[in-house]
Amino acid sequence: MKKVFVSGCYDLLHSGHVEFFRQASQYGDLYVGIGSDDTILHYKGHRTLYDENERLFMVKAIRYVKDAFINAGSGIMDFIPTVDALKPDVLVVNEDGDREEKRQFCKERGIEYIVLKRVPSEGLDAHSSTSLKEQICQIPTRLDLAGTWIDQPYVSEYAPGWAITISLEPTFEIRERCGLSTSTRNMIKKIWPVKLPNMDPEFLAKLMFCFENDPERGDGIISGAQDSIGICMPGLVRHYYDKRYWPLKFESCNDEELLQWLENHLVMIPMEPRKPGCSVVEGKDINETKVKALAKAADNCWNAIMLKDLNDFAKAYQASFNAQVAMFPAMIQGCVQSYIDAYKDKVLAYKMPGAGGGGYLACVVEDANLFTEEHQEAIKLTIRRK
Repeated sequence: MKKVFVSGCYDLLHSGHVEFFRQASQYGDLYVGIGSDDTILHYKGHRTLYDENERLFMVKAIRYVKDAFINAGSGIMDFIPTVDALKPDVLVVNEDGDREEKRQFCKERGIEYIVLKRVPSEGLDAHSSTSLKEQICQIPTRLDLAGTWIDQPYVSEYAPGWAITISLEPTFEIRERCGLSTSTRNMIKKIWPVKLPNMDPEFLAKLMFCFENDPERGDGIISGAQDSIGICMPGLVRHYYDKRYWPLKFESCNDEELLQWLENHLVMIPMEPRKPGCSVVEGKDINETKVKALAKAADNCWNAIMLKDLNDFAKAYQASFNAQVAMFPAMIQGCVQSYIDAYKDKVLAYKMPGAGGGGYLACVVEDANLFTEEHQEAIKLTIRRK
C-alpha cells in the first residue's frame, strides 16, 4: 500500500477538510502533517483557535487518516522534516495549496505530486477556514458619529475637540476598505482571532493603538486613536484631543434607553469600497476656522444625543461631516457623490465612516426599522453593550 501525505493547518476543522482527506486516502494510506502553533503564528501572522495538540487529536480521529504528526519545519514548506522521515510515495495538495516549490521538492525526491480540486462532499456547501472564522468572529467594529480627523495632531493643533464613536456588534459583513477601521480590527485578530479579551476597555484600546502603530513602520502613518477606542470601548464614547495622538479624557455612556434611541435612528448604506491608491488627504485644507467648526459640531452632536433630540442630532451630525469635507474634499471622490445624491432626500443626515472615499453612507433616519424595510440594501446597527 502506498503512503500518501498531505499537510495543512486544520485550525478550524470542517467538512471540506474531511472530504479532502477522503479523496487523498483513495491513493493509499493517508498520513497528515499539521502546522505547529509557532509556524502558523509566524507564517500566517495570527494565533490558532485550537492549539497543535487539539488539532492533532481531531485529525487523528478522522477515519480516513492512518496517522498524523506535528510538522517540525517552518513556513510554507514546514512539512519537509516530516516527509523526509515518513518517505511517502505520494504528496497531495488542493488547488489552493499548489506551489511550484512543492512540485520541485517532490520531483527531487521522486514523490508523485497530485493536485485535487476543492469540491465539497455531495449535498454539503463549500467551506474554507477563513470564511468560517469570519462567521464566528465576535470582534466588533466602530462607527464614528462626529469629530472624525480631530484625533490627528495636525488637525487638533488648530483647536482641541472631541471625537464621538459607537462600538458595533459584527451583525453584518464588515467589508475591507470601507471606513469601519478594518485595518485595526485585523490587527486585533492577529492576537485574538475570535473575540476581545476580558480586560479594561480603555487599557485594551491603548494597547491596540500602540500595537498597530509600530514605530518601525516605514510609511510614517499613525492610525487615529478613534479606531481602537471605537472597537474596544463599548457603547457610546467621546474622547478629547489636543495636539496629541491619544485623547486627554473620555466620557462614556451605556444608558440602555439612549443606546436604543441611537439604534432606532442610524442605518448604513453599502457603497463601493475605497479604491486602491485612493488618497483622501490629497488636497487637504486645514485651518483654525474649519477645525473649530468640526469641534463645535461634535459638541452639538453629543448634547443632542444626551437629550435624544433627533432634529438637533441630525443637524450636528451633518455639520460634522460638512466640516470634515471642507478640510478633506477628497473624502467624497469616486462613487460617493452619486450615493449622496441618491439618498440625501430620503434621510435626515448622512456622512461616511472613517476617512471616506467609499465604503458606506452612514445615515440618520426617522425610523431605522421602517427605513430598512423600505430599503433592503440598508443595514440596521446593533451597538455593543459590554
